Amino acid sequence: MSALQNATALLVIDVQESFRHAAYWREDDLEAYLGHQNRLIAGARDAGLPVVRVFHADIGMPEFPHFDPASGYVVAMSGSDPYADHTVQKQVHSAMVGTGLVEWLHVRGIGKLVISGIRTEQCCETTTRNASDLGFQIDYVTEATLTFPMRHFATGRLYEPAEIKEKTELVLEKRFARICKVDQLLQEWQAAR
Repeated sequence: MSALQNATALLVIDVQESFRHAAYWREDDLEAYLGHQNRLIAGARDAGLPVVRVFHADIGMPEFPHFDPASGYVVAMSGSDPYADHTVQKQVHSAMVGTGLVEWLHVRGIGKLVISGIRTEQCCETTTRNASDLGFQIDYVTEATLTFPMRHFATGRLYEPAEIKEKTELVLEKRFARICKVDQLLQEWQAAR
């Protein structure tokens, strides 16, 4: 194994059936997203990098019963590559809190994380900020994240997913993460082998 393989893990955050049952669910960007996500998972596997699947599983949210494991929806989303070397469940936005993931990564000498999954500005961004503050280096793969339109509470303006992704890149780049493309990472991983 190369130093890169010993140091890097791919996080696949909340790519689960729960979202198909949410009121805000839209499939507009789903096909492109799944294509990018699946290529990233396959590339990590080929490079020998551990793939960590994170599921949001929370019985304490009656307004979101589809995130309760009893719903049967806290499973890999149909169409996504279900591969994982390690799986954790979280009950908050950050995958780094209360999951044992930080310890699992430290034991394996992993200091760099590749962030992907659902939702761009919520659990993916929160995990990125939290992990960065914990000392991890972060590659944030925006095209391998998915989100949905959001309406501003005061102005009523509807923000489309592309706008939300752009804002996430703006606030993360060079402060919390390096913004990457799937092809860029696959090339880097191939070169390191």
